[in-house]
Amino acid sequence: MTEVAITPVAFVRAIVAAYQRYGKNPSHALRCARVTPEFLLDSTNRVTVSQMETLFGIAIQELDDEALGWFSRKLPWGTYGMLCRASLSSPTLEVALKRWCRHHRLLTDDITLKFGVTKAAASIAIEVNRDLGDMEEFCFATLFRYILGYACWAINSRIPLLDACFPFDTPKHIEVYRALFPGPLHFCAPVAKISFDPQYAALSIRRDDRALNKMLQQALPLTMFPYRRDRLLVQRVRELLRMQPDSPHTGESLAMELHVSSRTLHRQLQEE
Repeated sequence: MTEVAITPVAFVRAIVAAYQRYGKNPSHALRCARVTPEFLLDSTNRVTVSQMETLFGIAIQELDDEALGWFSRKLPWGTYGMLCRASLSSPTLEVALKRWCRHHRLLTDDITLKFGVTKAAASIAIEVNRDLGDMEEFCFATLFRYILGYACWAINSRIPLLDACFPFDTPKHIEVYRALFPGPLHFCAPVAKISFDPQYAALSIRRDDRALNKMLQQALPLTMFPYRRDRLLVQRVRELLRMQPDSPHTGESLAMELHVSSRTLHRQLQEE
């Protein structure tokens, strides 16, 4: 099956900029990812997920910086794995994400991650303490996917987003945001934030050290692909039908309300 290229060249350029910041040559990484210098010149170009995975994986090791130049200090290779490990013993996802955000402050004070839960939503926000410049967009998108990917893996469930907010103008490559953050998108927002149903925050952690070691051997797909299974999907369908008993729901309308594809909804309902 042919892989669709949706990742914007802007994200590739951000990685190249990280190489330039550290005075290193990105040629090897670009060559392995099958990206030519000429390709970088056209802002409309896109790369596939596998190309981005290759480039990203090589870059964080060659630069020894999992933040890829976002912050005023490096986050050496293995840093985010350490955050995963430090949060793994948490009884619930809420506790795990609180620990993740608190521990992240030990790594850098350029940004502050804030996790909060109300009756309406659980949310993770990024407070910027130092101008990130051209790295801001790539930083926010990647960091949110880091956290969301880990959270989904930790509870072994897809976590549908209530919304995803970004404090910059709507990018021309908005299609990649629709893929990375399915659900309502808001740009020019006051703060960078993702929100989800607080019921997911109450779910217990389903993983152990052995599972973590295995995941960390191939962690990047978690940051690039939505998690497949939603442990609360059937419950959410029932709640929606109960709250809207007079609405003429179809599979398509339910999928739209739940921010999943019709195919995903049908597949998981059949599996339950």
